[in-house]
Amino acid sequence: MSESLNDLEKDIEASRARLDQTIDQIQERLTVSSIVDEMLGNARQTPLSGVYDGALAAVRRNPVPVLLIAAGVGWLLHRMSKEGAAPSRQPRIARRADDLPVVKTGADRVYDPDLPTRHPLRDIAEETQI
Repeated sequence: MSESLNDLEKDIEASRARLDQTIDQIQERLTVSSIVDEMLGNARQTPLSGVYDGALAAVRRNPVPVLLIAAGVGWLLHRMSKEGAAPSRQPRIARRADDLPVVKTGADRVYDPDLPTRHPLRDIAEETQI
């Protein structure tokens, strides 16, 4: 009976060793570097592998500019998606005398609603046509 127990213990140890090897292999395949290598290997099998290798070499030589460009493109896409989803802003309507806009022309003046609105560019264009 002791021999059968010893045989069982040896079988269990052998199974544990095989399981440890399997787990180690799985962990190696799931590391970031191995996943990237696998993806790169798939990309190198395409007809454009020369272009891909050149771009990868440029990224390795200049990682900071590439990171800045990627961040800028990401920010642009984020802003574009944000503007499309957000409702347009309506101009704020003045409700109190304190909310009236102030025109700055050397000396501060308060907006006078009785005076006609001035449009400097349009006024200049009309004066040149006369």
